[in-house]
Amino acid sequence: MSTALRLDRVSKSFGGLQAVRDISFELEEGEILGLIGPNGAGKTTLINLIAGADRPTAGRITLGTRDVTGRPPFALARLGVARTFQIVRVFKDMTVWENVVVGALFAGRGGGCTPRERAAETLEFVGLSGLANRRAGEIGLAEQKRVQFAHALAMNPSVLLLDEAMAGLNPGELDAAVDLVRAVHRRGVSLIVIEHLMRVIMGLSHRVIVMHHGRVLAHGNPADVVRDPQVVAAYFGEQYSPRGRAGALRAVRSVRRHAESDQRRNGHRTP
Repeated sequence: MSTALRLDRVSKSFGGLQAVRDISFELEEGEILGLIGPNGAGKTTLINLIAGADRPTAGRITLGTRDVTGRPPFALARLGVARTFQIVRVFKDMTVWENVVVGALFAGRGGGCTPRERAAETLEFVGLSGLANRRAGEIGLAEQKRVQFAHALAMNPSVLLLDEAMAGLNPGELDAAVDLVRAVHRRGVSLIVIEHLMRVIMGLSHRVIVMHHGRVLAHGNPADVVRDPQVVAAYFGEQYSPRGRAGALRAVRSVRRHAESDQRRNGHRTP
């Protein structure tokens, strides 16, 4: 299997604060990689480094075989990297269709269609055709998140970075968003998914990386990672009682059962 994205000892400091410390990993082509960790662990900073919003203090980022360290976001978009944001960002005074066309204008990986055609196809794919002429600022949060997703998808990415794209959704909206991510993955897109919703991470991810204090705390199979004592301690505290830890692990098993049920219903094997 080929490598879609590689990070080699990537670090980022803001003055005296080291937000990301010596991070190395690979994202394989066709993989969904979950990225989790407590608040302040450095997850969004890492996504900003990959997407070009910030430049690493040290280390190297490779897209396929191309060194893209420090490239600006527009250049990375042309090369096939797109992202969503933790706090939804849409052009509120523009229509839904115009928001997606803006994304399509940055598409740089072939496809053989015009930005207008790509935007129309993307709106159909994400289920927003009926809202195409509505102003983005007039629709609800779930729809705005889907507009942001469509904006990124219209760039025709090979690597898509989702930063808490499902936060704030109700259960029905969450299920629809998970199904949409699976549909994008079936198109051959490799994804890095940041989420605090463990059911989402467990149900989608082939591998999981856990960050804590800017470092990789654990990585591997989702079921093994969330049972790691270091991970439990990072989320619940070093002094978490044995009885409390047992409760946490029961919760993990419950999440796992829900994720497996979701995947069987959708015809996917559990990672």
